[in-house]
Amino acid sequence: MAVTPLEMAKVAATAADDKKATDIMLLDLSGQSDVCDYFLICTAANAHLMDAVVEDVVEKVKKNTGIKPFSVEGRAGSKWVLLDYGSLVVHVFQPETRDFYRLEKLWGEAPHVKLALEGAAEEDRLEQDL
Repeated sequence: MAVTPLEMAKVAATAADDKKATDIMLLDLSGQSDVCDYFLICTAANAHLMDAVVEDVVEKVKKNTGIKPFSVEGRAGSKWVLLDYGSLVVHVFQPETRDFYRLEKLWGEAPHVKLALEGAAEEDRLEQDL
């Protein structure tokens, strides 16, 4: 089963959304980086949620694509976990760490890929109600 990096990124984004990660952002780096094609960046409110998000992303990407990460960096007490799938790098941050590193600002020129996520739709509705 051949899966494109974008399809894999969407599976990972959906898994993160299912576990209540927030501020989920997919950046298309294909025109700007030789390292990978996509960055998926999301926030988990605490260490327990971060672990749950990481585990669900790994599980669902493997189940739906047959692909496991080449490496997982930053487990065990870290406030940032990186899943390296080669063409896709998933970053799961706790809020203060995401604010500090601001990867989306660092890669500000990269196009944002629109994601149709349930949690994102809920956040959009909440913002409209304000």
